[in-house]
Amino acid sequence: MAQRVNEEQFEELVLKSELPVLLDFYSDTCIPCKKLNGPLGDIEDDNEGKLKVYKVNVNYDETLAKKYGVTSVPTLVLIKNGTEITRNTGAVGYDEIDSMISEHL
Repeated sequence: MAQRVNEEQFEELVLKSELPVLLDFYSDTCIPCKKLNGPLGDIEDDNEGKLKVYKVNVNYDETLAKKYGVTSVPTLVLIKNGTEITRNTGAVGYDEIDSMISEHL
């Protein structure tokens, strides 16, 4: 299960990561966000050692949500070498997430 990252940890865990990082911007009250947990867990397991997956709660870390222009949840953002590579908004399945990240690993 992806761990939650907050603003204090963000630079070290995300921006300085040697591996690409998939960020899940979510809200606890968002049903589509909850449905994304299963596919994200599978992506994390299947890409162990090649990808990090972290969750950002938009209600507690509004600054990060604003910095990345997140206006709806769930939003997935792929970061590589500290730079946003691609994003997807809305609930998606395993295949869509895999397609989103595969060329960047």
